Amino acid sequence: MSVALTRRPGLGRLKAARAPLHLTCLGFAALLVLAALLASWLAPYDPNAVDLGNALAGPSPDHLLGVDAAGRDTLSRLLLGARTSLLGPLGVVAFSTVAGVLVGLAAGWRGGWLDSVLSRSTELVFAFPGMLLAILIVSVYGEGLLAPVIALAIAYLPYVSRLTRSLVLAERTRPYVAAYQVQGHSAVQICLRHVLPNIAPVVLAQSAVNFGYALMDLAGLSFLGLGVPALTPDWGRMVFDGQTAIQHGYPLSAILPCVLIVLTVVAFNVVGERWADQVARRTP
Repeated sequence: MSVALTRRPGLGRLKAARAPLHLTCLGFAALLVLAALLASWLAPYDPNAVDLGNALAGPSPDHLLGVDAAGRDTLSRLLLGARTSLLGPLGVVAFSTVAGVLVGLAAGWRGGWLDSVLSRSTELVFAFPGMLLAILIVSVYGEGLLAPVIALAIAYLPYVSRLTRSLVLAERTRPYVAAYQVQGHSAVQICLRHVLPNIAPVVLAQSAVNFGYALMDLAGLSFLGLGVPALTPDWGRMVFDGQTAIQHGYPLSAILPCVLIVLTVVAFNVVGERWADQVARRTP
């Protein structure tokens, strides 16, 4: 007697619906990166050119997205602001991923007292919220992009190290590790040549999600005046500068960077989670 297996009717449609969303977010992220790289050629005006006689003017053929309270072209500042708004999170993700993978790899592979020391050390970082740590460091070293990036990278490091440690613990039990050990391969060779490439897709997927959160945190610091200098185009700083325009009934210069921040965070989260789902389905 044979039993016919029926497919759940909603599951296929759900997966099919997620594919266009993933491709849309991936395309938006790629377009955003391209716009940031070509911002100097795409921006129609100097982003810091002040024209007080044209302040708070709405969209027009000369200024497609209007100007802010200082008469600066909003489109130009959005394009140039994409550079700092994306460069900062990239630094956070790069540093936290490299350092977190090294810490998690050492803790998960060696175990014992080294695992205990590294695990307890990373847990201490959880006691300090990333924004609070960034505010403390910026208050010491002054405004700029470097101090918040370092602070947030330290705050994000424990998330990467914990994920890496759990993945390494699972990889250590696989037969290929024992086979390489029998063949005389060193722990460094096994980790770098075999374990690390196997766990890299999951770590990179998490890094894509972390990128969106880091962008939001850095934008919040810039909004508080603790990020980039005042004259540097940045989405978070534009929201802060746009408060005056909102009070006068011209919210466009503040709403547009907010929309870009939200869309960018959503796009990178969707791409990262989709990547993680694909890795999970391929893992036996």
